[in-house]
Amino acid sequence: MASREPIGVIGTGYVGLVSAAGFAELGHEVWCIDVDAEKVARLRAGEVPIWEPGLGELVERHRGRLHFSTDIADALGHARLLFVAVGTPPTYSGDADLSAVHAVVGAMPPSDRHALVMKSTVPVGTGASIKREFARQGKRFRYVSCPEFLKEGSAVADFLGPDRVVVGDDGDWAGDAVVGLYAPLGAPLVRTDIASAEMVKLAANAFLATKISFINEIANVCEETGADVLEVARGMGLDERIGPKFLRAGIGFGGSCFPKDVSALKQLAGNSGYHFQLLNSVIEVNELQKRRVIGKLQKHLGGLVGKRIALFGLAFKPNTDDMREASSLVLSARLQADGASVVAFDPVAEDEARRLLPNVDFADTELGAVDGADAVVLVTEWPQFRELDWVEVAARMAGTTVIDGRNALDPEAVRAAGLAYEGIGRGS
Repeated sequence: MASREPIGVIGTGYVGLVSAAGFAELGHEVWCIDVDAEKVARLRAGEVPIWEPGLGELVERHRGRLHFSTDIADALGHARLLFVAVGTPPTYSGDADLSAVHAVVGAMPPSDRHALVMKSTVPVGTGASIKREFARQGKRFRYVSCPEFLKEGSAVADFLGPDRVVVGDDGDWAGDAVVGLYAPLGAPLVRTDIASAEMVKLAANAFLATKISFINEIANVCEETGADVLEVARGMGLDERIGPKFLRAGIGFGGSCFPKDVSALKQLAGNSGYHFQLLNSVIEVNELQKRRVIGKLQKHLGGLVGKRIALFGLAFKPNTDDMREASSLVLSARLQADGASVVAFDPVAEDEARRLLPNVDFADTELGAVDGADAVVLVTEWPQFRELDWVEVAARMAGTTVIDGRNALDPEAVRAAGLAYEGIGRGS
């Protein structure tokens, strides 16, 4: 049946593997291609290289439908739709690095029966330039923009229950085919031109990042005025025009999408001669927010030289081992630069963190991290940190300072244990 046609996925990173497993769940044979032979071997052996709730089970359940290879010809031979899910990391200039995308384009043979479907986040105009390149090479490939909206930590559920599907195409068979693939999910469809589809992705992430930086600025003003940002956000979020999501003050956003996409949109505007004033501020607020924690620690400890600071959580958010642009990276570097020693605990991100944080001590447990610590900073709001026995924490600490960088702890429980609690924007 047409809706179950085989498909190809190029790139088995975060987006590629979740998409491949999701399509397999919908009944498709999926040919997954990656240049990393070691990763392909691990996937063939049933090993999932990323930590994402539910993904391992999905890959295991559909091992018969998921085919892993380093040879792009395997996908071309079986599938007419090739989903591109390769990395587009930021370059030093802040533009997206499209070298992996161009490598895929260059590897395509002349064909009028195949289509590239772009899942990777790319600057607006990328589709037009790829189509020009195909025309120049006489390849006759079709092109579709189909941006992903997967949230790390809930990516499997997001794939199978999306709040919208965006398809940008030229109104040809390829666009029809992609629409058909997603039809069983019953999500609202936005079918539009390629440039608009590319812009939807960047604009959505930039808006969410703006919302976070906005509530962080409100939190900073709350600290000066004695208001409580949790109460303020609650009152704001009940306005249906605003909504409660992404109104959580903290120590700033990180991850693979928000910093990259905000920067990419700012650069895109700049490259076309427009100065995107608002996004400059969103980025600046986010950078300063990570560093405000240092000021809070100095206020409580009087100075950081020789102090031992425990970090609870390292990943950029809970339910992932992703350390890209994590607040913990800036925080640990700043603490060490100011003379402190840093000890950390994260339930899943430790392996990844060890590569990026060479001078940090890693504890095996939450309580192991607080032994002899002058202060504790909650960086990632893993659920187990909320369940801690704060009396025992207090007994093990050398100092009494707890900085709740995500407003996730119970201030009363922390204070009842004789500790000094400080959140973000929680008033005086």
